[in-house]
Amino acid sequence: MTDDAETADPVTPGTVRRHAVPQHRGRPRVAVVSLSQGTRPEDLRRGLDSVLAQQGVELDVVCVGNGWEPTGLPDGVRTLALPENLGIPAGRNAGAEIVDGDYVFFLDDDASIPSVTFLQDAVARFERDPSLGLLQPRVVDPTGAANPRRWVPRIRKGEPDHSSPVFSVWEGAVVLPMDVYRVVGGWGAEYFYAHEGIELAWRVWDAGRRAWYAGDLVAHHPAIDPARHTEYYRLNARNRVWLARRNLPAPLRPLYVGSWAVIQVARWWRHPRRLATWFAGIREGWTTDCGPTRPMSWLTVARMTIAGRPPVV
Repeated sequence: MTDDAETADPVTPGTVRRHAVPQHRGRPRVAVVSLSQGTRPEDLRRGLDSVLAQQGVELDVVCVGNGWEPTGLPDGVRTLALPENLGIPAGRNAGAEIVDGDYVFFLDDDASIPSVTFLQDAVARFERDPSLGLLQPRVVDPTGAANPRRWVPRIRKGEPDHSSPVFSVWEGAVVLPMDVYRVVGGWGAEYFYAHEGIELAWRVWDAGRRAWYAGDLVAHHPAIDPARHTEYYRLNARNRVWLARRNLPAPLRPLYVGSWAVIQVARWWRHPRRLATWFAGIREGWTTDCGPTRPMSWLTVARMTIAGRPPVV
């Protein structure tokens, strides 16, 4: 297997190099959080079975029922029932509170990992390159359907199997060292849905680490249009503003939101209703409470710019 972490571009100046976790006496321990509303039982079972089949690691697995009492799960999976749907990021955070490990792996209930050494290989990346703070694998539809370009979280998409630093992540299968997850404060619960993966990646960079797209590690997920969610366009816009307000230095906030307004108009100018909903979400983002703010440092802005993507787009 290609050692992408070792053959990567030189580490961005300012990146912290230190051991991601203490040295292991035995096998690394991975905490796994699977979030579900109980609407995809076969997919959920497939994903959990793929986790339980992992070799070379110890596991602490929880299935979080987001407004659902988890039932019918494989042995070896603990459950946490939330009385109501708290949203995707808050549900993940709730699960992470009750598991323990050197690393934490978040897996959506319609995703799975086909290799039995996926977690072992992911841990090896972190331990070979302590500058890494987050890892997203390449995502593949196992039916052979075309894989959406959005699953490669970079402006210049390139080949999907090419690894690189990234500044946002597809949230359905993400690995972090547990100490990094805690330092960055977990997922942004206020978002409910959409763009929490961008904030997580930004905060990993602000913690002195790098977010990494590992093109040679694979997760399976069906190719589904995110716009199927009724609130997609509104939350996409509102959360774009919240992302800027919560994470960027004040001078960059209007630049970031403005650049995305230009992008959306260019994409959707033939869909006026879609744009009207989106701009209503923009107004909501500027006028409603976005939760706690934690602006990144100008050093982080510089590191992200040097690495290829200034946080203005």
